[in-house]
Amino acid sequence: MISCKNLLSVVLLAMAVAPAAEAQSIYCPVQRNVDMLDHVRRKQATRREFILPDVNGFHVYKADLHMHTIYSDGSTTPEYRMQEAWYDGLDVIAITDHVEYRRWEGKMLSFLKGYLPEGTKAVNDRLITQPANEKGIQTDLNVPYKAAAALENKYGITVIPGAEITREPVAIGHYNALFIKDANTLYDADPAVSMKNARKQGALIMHNHPGWSRKTVKMTEFENKVYGMNLIDGIEVMNGGEFYPTIVQRAKDYKLFMSANTDMHGTTLMDYVGDQRNMTLILAKDKSLASLKEALKERRTLAYSFGTIAGDEQLVKDFFLACVKFEVFYTNDKGRRSIRMTNMSSVDYVINFGSYSLQLRPFTSRDVTADKGKSVTFTVENMWIPGDAKHPVISVNP
Repeated sequence: MISCKNLLSVVLLAMAVAPAAEAQSIYCPVQRNVDMLDHVRRKQATRREFILPDVNGFHVYKADLHMHTIYSDGSTTPEYRMQEAWYDGLDVIAITDHVEYRRWEGKMLSFLKGYLPEGTKAVNDRLITQPANEKGIQTDLNVPYKAAAALENKYGITVIPGAEITREPVAIGHYNALFIKDANTLYDADPAVSMKNARKQGALIMHNHPGWSRKTVKMTEFENKVYGMNLIDGIEVMNGGEFYPTIVQRAKDYKLFMSANTDMHGTTLMDYVGDQRNMTLILAKDKSLASLKEALKERRTLAYSFGTIAGDEQLVKDFFLACVKFEVFYTNDKGRRSIRMTNMSSVDYVINFGSYSLQLRPFTSRDVTADKGKSVTFTVENMWIPGDAKHPVISVNP
């Protein structure tokens, strides 16, 4: 039998002799089964790395702080969420299933009917639209976190325990409680009390998709109430394909960490075809729960979605200058310098020099010119900061 290595050599030789011929399927024998061949051309999934530099002495961890599973209204298991996150290049995730809404619960009980007392039904699984009865929530809402956390060592991904406090979106909205101790004790008919219950557990609370299902992001009476009670620690400036530029300013005004998350219900394979999924970039010493929580409290985060980055001005500038290196590689006899910009990250930048713009793709270099002693000043158009300028203006003089 021809070995896989020799067979590949034969195929390569044939291609060299007849370069016009299309490549054929290659089969390799499977040592454990003499009657089996492997399709070598089969494409297998691999982890998609998204390379980012350290910034200000901190590692930049890629996180998704908002996603759902079959234990609320998602379409996949927590175990799949971990596998998916690993393939997508993440370091941190939070499983944030709804406390009040669990659309699969009835089907789960039906599947398990042989194990349950006759007449067992799902109750209080839609507390967004109906009041709770005397039975209360009877499911173990900590199961999705436990299932994902059991795989932390396998995938090297930290799982933040979380849950989503959910009400109708226009007057009240949705809020993620992160770093909770027990999801089963969060619920109250009053969503503000649910937030207080989370705070008693040491949780940080993030305002989710503040513009979803609304005609404006103007703050509602309920939002003014809970913001005024200092119950909100962070906010999504990007959720899925939605971007709320004015929320960047709100985050600064209320001292909230900024985030971008998928709010994934289906799969990233379907929702981010060819694109990197949304990520909250967390600048932390390490990816322990304590370090991640400290970073969020100190607002060392950037929001990334579809090539756009948002954050506080200084952090945005520091991040850019950590990603892009500037060096003089030539000076002519008139003192005119050629300056090389090298992008050492997976981020794609759009840079405006006033009279022209250019795209600095990941792991590429572009050249600009400047007179000796003069700085190069530019605007990074796909980065957003608070204030009227919207985009950071950066000057360098290498």
